[in-house]
Amino acid sequence: MAGGPGSRRNASGPSRADWARPRKARVRRIRDRLREMYGRPLNLPHRMPIDELVRTILSQATSDLNRDRAYERLSGGFDDWAEVRDAPVEEIERAIRPGGLSNQKAPRIKAVLRAIGEDMDLDWLETADRDQAIEFLTALPGVGRKTAACVQVFTWDRPEIPVDVHVYRIGGRLGLFRPNASFEEAHDEMIGLVDPCDSYEFHMNLIRHGRELCRPTPKCGACGLRRMCPVGRER
Repeated sequence: MAGGPGSRRNASGPSRADWARPRKARVRRIRDRLREMYGRPLNLPHRMPIDELVRTILSQATSDLNRDRAYERLSGGFDDWAEVRDAPVEEIERAIRPGGLSNQKAPRIKAVLRAIGEDMDLDWLETADRDQAIEFLTALPGVGRKTAACVQVFTWDRPEIPVDVHVYRIGGRLGLFRPNASFEEAHDEMIGLVDPCDSYEFHMNLIRHGRELCRPTPKCGACGLRRMCPVGRER
């Protein structure tokens, strides 16, 4: 029936009935347009997995500036991660207070460091099977797919696309995954659509695009992806 709920679009993007999994050629065109807008960022993996794990936990629900301030206070206030693991949770909380939600993040950091093991070694993840690595990381207390993917990407440049609020918002508007897909499903779709060699670039450029133009109220008039985007075409 014409005009029924399954046939409509709304401001958040295509309806479930409108969506079809995009071809990789379309994803590459989106990659190329983002590259024209923002360049081609270079990943410089630092090979410090525990540092990345803690930094990503600190990044939750705060700005990059506050995350970095909390991380510097934490890493500078203890000799190593084993000392953080063994410290009273109140000391960890005081150190990371500038990052916000310290009463939630402090016990989570302590629990994660304890779960890693006495040797505090995650270097084996670099050569581990991808599924095994993701399974291990997401089994750590409070660690989800986004955090696990961040560890893989920024530590060793392994192909993953962490789906944060920016990637989820833009991916939904572009129809890269189903409307109202779970974050778990969005992770699976994105890693399947994007060429592994482009994963870091695609991730970083989507984040920049989400911060500058494709905001919760999008600036479609200035967007180079407008003609590729169902939301942009409608607006």
